[in-house]
Amino acid sequence: MATETAVDVVMPQMGVSVSEGTVTKWLKREGDQIEADEPLLEISTDKVDTEVPSPASGTLVQILVQEGETVDVGTKLGQIGGSAGAAPAPAPPAVPAPPPVSVPVPAQAPVPEPVAEAPAPAPQPVAEPSGNGKFVSPVVARIASEHGLDPNQIPGTGRGGRVTKQDILTFVESGPTPAAPQAAPAAAEAPKAPPAPAAPAAPPQAGEQVEPVSAMRRGIAEHMRRSLDTAAHVTSAIEVDMSKIVAARAALKKEFQSAYGVNPTYLAFVARAATDTLKDYPYVNGELRGDSIVTRNYVNLGIAVELADGKGLIVPVIRNAEGLNLLGVARAIADIASRARDKKLLPDDVQGGTFTITNPGGYGTFHGTPVINQPQSAILGTYALVKRPWVVTDENGNDAIAIKPIMNVTLTYDHRLVDGAYAGRFLRDLRERLENWEGDG
Repeated sequence: MATETAVDVVMPQMGVSVSEGTVTKWLKREGDQIEADEPLLEISTDKVDTEVPSPASGTLVQILVQEGETVDVGTKLGQIGGSAGAAPAPAPPAVPAPPPVSVPVPAQAPVPEPVAEAPAPAPQPVAEPSGNGKFVSPVVARIASEHGLDPNQIPGTGRGGRVTKQDILTFVESGPTPAAPQAAPAAAEAPKAPPAPAAPAAPPQAGEQVEPVSAMRRGIAEHMRRSLDTAAHVTSAIEVDMSKIVAARAALKKEFQSAYGVNPTYLAFVARAATDTLKDYPYVNGELRGDSIVTRNYVNLGIAVELADGKGLIVPVIRNAEGLNLLGVARAIADIASRARDKKLLPDDVQGGTFTITNPGGYGTFHGTPVINQPQSAILGTYALVKRPWVVTDENGNDAIAIKPIMNVTLTYDHRLVDGAYAGRFLRDLRERLENWEGDG
């Protein structure tokens, strides 16, 4: 039954590091009826695009945040039930300061000698009130830290002057000089020249179409650029005879599809073999964290998934993939890919990965140099399965030419942690597992 009570629709908290979201599409209009848990609108963050279900059944009486607007978590977006016209909930009033208390001062009180104060440390960007009362989100704090910026010096356009992610990205793109660490008082600082204004965007020409950059695309751009600026990217490649995998897939496909509704793709076989191989190569599954090397006894496997019409790329994570057999891996890949394309993922589904596989071979490509998904140390690329002439040797040592299904596999790794020989051995052992496949263990 539809509720007569007014229920607020608010921007949800989509993970601990997400502080704002963009309304990309309202699926209902003012006056439309909606049922509880029915998709109401779509939002975009720098991590995922997702649908927001209705919190109640009733009539959507008011839409307060229009498509394309970015607002903080907790902001009222609309209202279901009740009467229209209610304004967004105002910010809580500031607590009035207590009145000053007069304290009598004795006449001719002795004046204490001035005590020199130690210089205050340079402010650091943190996800809490800064020195002048501004709040910054963890995302803003991280970007500020990477660029040596003080969020207090950046004009904020968010509620109450808060610095948003877009504010700091715009500030970085405008090319200001990062503030130097505060030193002992100097005589006089020379006035700093204002940063050069960004070149105006060229107006669209005949035949051109212009669309705004989505929050996800901005996140991808920032993440990929940061990876290239951080890691020393090197790519090694190896050729794999997939004859035994082709035979195993043909034998299992009917059973998997009829009994479990799952297609055992070549990606699932590679993912299963790669997870086993990572046990012997912890640096490939590790990361550099400051001055420390972090390795794990588990594999949180990220699978790169393209969204519809090239609107974005997302890497949902299969947690503890080392505990899954081939069927479990195939099921998990199908599940995360489906939820990614249907906008059912949450930010927690795309965090915590330790190693990533990308599969452009599904489109026929035979080689590539993927970008590492930070803060991981490596990413595996799988490419098109192609029948090629191949030299084979029989039991008597005689060579012959045969037609074999060959797949190129690449490993892009961070040379700060993974050396070429180490990466080469990883690829060699991965090939050995695939070429001598005997089951999923």
